[in-house]
Amino acid sequence: MTENNAAAEAAIEDLIAINEGRAKTYGLLARLYREECTQELIDELYGLKWRVSTGNAALDRGHKLVATWLSGLWENSKTELAADYMRTFFGHGYSGHAAAYPFESVYASEKRLLMQGARDEILALYRAAGLDKQESWKEGEDHIALELEYMQVLIDRTVTALREDRGEDAYNLVKCQYNFMEDHLGAWAPLLTEQMRDFTKTAFYEGLSYMTDGFLQVDTELMEDMLSDDEDEQPAE
Repeated sequence: MTENNAAAEAAIEDLIAINEGRAKTYGLLARLYREECTQELIDELYGLKWRVSTGNAALDRGHKLVATWLSGLWENSKTELAADYMRTFFGHGYSGHAAAYPFESVYASEKRLLMQGARDEILALYRAAGLDKQESWKEGEDHIALELEYMQVLIDRTVTALREDRGEDAYNLVKCQYNFMEDHLGAWAPLLTEQMRDFTKTAFYEGLSYMTDGFLQVDTELMEDMLSDDEDEQPAE
């Protein structure tokens, strides 16, 4: 094996590791938005190390707030968190402004209505990718949890393409992720997270709002770097 081949293989392995980390974070965020935290999940989160020096101010603040809440666990923490989940995302009734509703349509619609054009666009993307929601899922397809899971699926496919030496497929998958971030997730998630801070009463969900902001910012920059690096390596025509 030549030094160039060894370096190229090492670079691919690094890229695989980076994307595996991305997928894991998207999966965690999706789980936190999808439903209330179980005691098992709270215990798992308690055992994690929450970095507060990532280089991104929002991400650092989010990690610190979540870690602070976890450090004060008591016998009613799960109940407290469940109540705050409902308060934050569903409120006491639907008026368009009673909670931080976790659906893209609410933020893309002038009248803040569910099941609007954004939902149809998202559904078309899922179907084009060969995806469908589980029958147990009763919410709209434009729920932030499903959009985060969509990113996770695309990243998992990117990892597979890299492992199988399908560089062009990997590039196209990252491009799809970047476009989805630009057109959908990154366009409305900051509006959701800003509203979360108006309704949440716990440091946990306040922390989740900042953690989401910071991670999406960092990941957008990372995708730009990956796409730029790949384009730089393309031979000139």
